[in-house]
Amino acid sequence: MRSPSPRTAAVAALTGAVCAAGSLVAGAGAVLGAPAAHAAVACQVDYSTNDWGTGFTAAVTITNRGPAVSGWTLTYSYTGNQQLANGWNGRWSQSGKTVTVVNESWNGSLATGAAVQAGAQFSYSGGNAAPIDFAVNGTTCNGDTEPTETPPTTPPTTPPTTPPSDGTAPKLKVSGNTFVDASGNTVRLRGVNRSGGEFACVQGNGIWDGPMDAASVAAIRSWNVNAVRVPLNSDCWLGLGNVDPAYRGATYQNAVKDYVALLEKNGITPILELHWSHGLWTGNDNHCDTANAECQKPMPDAEYAPEFWKQLAAAYKNDTAVVFDLFNEPYPNNLQVMDYAQSWKCWRDGGADCTGLTYEAAGMQDLLDAVRSTGAQNVVMVAGSSYSNDLSQWLAQKPSDPTGNLAAAWHSYNFNYCKDASCWDQQLAPVAEQVPLVAGEIGENTCGHSYIDTLMAWLDEHGASYLGWTWNTWDCSSGPSLISSYDGTPTSYGAGFRAHLQSTP
Repeated sequence: MRSPSPRTAAVAALTGAVCAAGSLVAGAGAVLGAPAAHAAVACQVDYSTNDWGTGFTAAVTITNRGPAVSGWTLTYSYTGNQQLANGWNGRWSQSGKTVTVVNESWNGSLATGAAVQAGAQFSYSGGNAAPIDFAVNGTTCNGDTEPTETPPTTPPTTPPTTPPSDGTAPKLKVSGNTFVDASGNTVRLRGVNRSGGEFACVQGNGIWDGPMDAASVAAIRSWNVNAVRVPLNSDCWLGLGNVDPAYRGATYQNAVKDYVALLEKNGITPILELHWSHGLWTGNDNHCDTANAECQKPMPDAEYAPEFWKQLAAAYKNDTAVVFDLFNEPYPNNLQVMDYAQSWKCWRDGGADCTGLTYEAAGMQDLLDAVRSTGAQNVVMVAGSSYSNDLSQWLAQKPSDPTGNLAAAWHSYNFNYCKDASCWDQQLAPVAEQVPLVAGEIGENTCGHSYIDTLMAWLDEHGASYLGWTWNTWDCSSGPSLISSYDGTPTSYGAGFRAHLQSTP
């Protein structure tokens, strides 16, 4: 997805902030029945925290083990002096030591076996013992134990393929057409994009767009997210002179390092991606009239992009929990200076094969070689052509990778040409049968979610990974924005995306 213009970015940078610190490790959880006299409610509540000594974030998951319900109220008590600061995914309140969480309008209905997750941030001093007196609609639910009243009427739902996070992002590699962790468990990446690092620095507005602290990551994690794609800028990383000294070089690199560490601490896979790069293109379908990395370019440049990947790969080669995404959205076939077959040669090999391009391009093989030259074994995602929406020649032209840790990346929006099941069956299914398929960006520009609902169901069926664009508080009518506040309040589009993540393993 093309990132915002300087004006849009400046406005976005002034919106939504979350105070205080803390990060969330999601729990698993439970359900409730509508509050009625003597109503039989079968419920399970799971509780987990991320504690930093003077405060913590708590995650509660409520799972409905009984008949479908249309509303829920969770209560529990602390034994210490824990004080509520703020909460999300429910209406949180505290009276003395008792905490109450009431459903929001959009998450009150819970079918049998369904779960809902809410989170909050607290301060405290002294001890921080976990509560044990959870109750839903007045019925006691003791953590992982069965409810004290009606026994479950349905068995627990099938456990997710990806093991629950223990607070550390898994080390990943490719096995056939799937990602696996160090224990051989299959891992699907489902999460969000966190835009900002590609544009704010080169526009002189900072390094990020909005908060990138522990509280903001806790809000992301509360959506049942296990991966965050982080778009980056080559000029800012390399410290080129066109970037404000306050936002380039080591300062920029350290900011990326800190955010990666924060994601990993929360069990979230960081995906580092080259989004804006160098190269002057003023022909058909250009987005800026400068060689600087101030917009999406048709192809990565040979001068700086390989060096960017050498440096970044060297920085993370000992951390295979980090995934690399070589280049955001190549589109050599849109330039009208080469035919379709030639554009795929350009895509893979760059250089002389990019006939008509006005700067020397690096191909996907060049960037992959730059990564592997450092000894990095990290998983690498390689996006297709046509703004990453075309994978028709990906298998035929895929770069050679001695490690085998290669995945196909694909972007899909309701306004792209490959936007229905017939195209997905034709183009994507053969790729997904051979290598891991990651829909690195999905979304729709209607502020709704009917398109992504259909798409996510197809991707689930084929074992693919996907990430929504984007976790930024922009106007969703001007681009797919998942949230209206960095506390995780969703747009209508985001509500559909979140509901899917929270309802499927």
